[in-house]
Amino acid sequence: MTQPVSPPRDSTGKVPSAAETPAWRAVLFRADVRTLSLLGVLAVLILIGGLTKPDQFLDTRNLQLVLTQASVIGVVTVGMTFVIISGGIDLSVGAIVALASVWATTVATQEYGFAGILFTAVLVGLGCGLVNGVLIAYGGMVPFIATLAMLASARGLALQITDGRTQIVTVDSVLDLGERDAYVLGIPPLVLVFAAVTVVGWLVLNRTTFGRRSVAVGGNAEAARLAGIDVRRQRLYLYLLSGLCCGIAAFLLIVLSGSGQNTNGNLYELDAIAAAIIGGTLLTGGRGTIVGSVLGVLIFTTITNIFALNNLQTDVQQIAKGAIIVAAVLVQRRTASTT
Repeated sequence: MTQPVSPPRDSTGKVPSAAETPAWRAVLFRADVRTLSLLGVLAVLILIGGLTKPDQFLDTRNLQLVLTQASVIGVVTVGMTFVIISGGIDLSVGAIVALASVWATTVATQEYGFAGILFTAVLVGLGCGLVNGVLIAYGGMVPFIATLAMLASARGLALQITDGRTQIVTVDSVLDLGERDAYVLGIPPLVLVFAAVTVVGWLVLNRTTFGRRSVAVGGNAEAARLAGIDVRRQRLYLYLLSGLCCGIAAFLLIVLSGSGQNTNGNLYELDAIAAAIIGGTLLTGGRGTIVGSVLGVLIFTTITNIFALNNLQTDVQQIAKGAIIVAAVLVQRRTASTT
């Protein structure tokens, strides 16, 4: 059971008033409480899974499966978190994953082997991110409209490339990454990639000028501009980052499924946004954490796994996810109103 977190105290041991508490300590305190709350929710879900299906849920293979499934949407969520923190939104991530996965698994691409598939997936993701970034940053388009247009276009192009058929991967070096022989100390390679992306994302957001500029743009774009930040260029870079994450996720999905399909990445945009929101990222921008978003991904993936093991219907699962999202937004609003 998680112990309650005591409020920050000054050097004399007293709890300072709101006016006396430094802003950075208040933010840190809220982040700690939020992280502990998410860990508590995840712990409860694990307990439920262990009680309802102990032999199946707690099995090593199932836990590896949960982490592997979380890896693909988790990488997308890292990029989405940066975009939302900056005050934007990206509704095209699922379609970009689909387009990158089918473009990277064409017969012509597979002739270049492992490097050809990986390079194509990443390049397509970056290309789509570049188009989104240019339209939003320099074209003056609203992110919702620009990324919605990309969603429709990328889905259509993915369908045109595949003609509605599944493209099977025949490159052994790619397929081998999904086999148990490729696990490192019992950890699937896809999980290691997800962990690496998470660490890099955390460092970029919290330890670099790029991260500070992203938060500044989301908090107040005009103030950021007056402070010397090139807001348009920053937004372009952020959508490029989102596209890069989609390209990496597409490659992971290819490894996981052994194929490329135009239906890949279905509703990824909703899952990524939801995970970021319950992780504490404000839809209005200016605040968010990579750790919180990752915990959000793990919570949703665990819920999906528990429902599947207990043979519960998908519609009930969606209702549960919706309730969690609503609760997270209400908590955000309550927190914002008290600061």
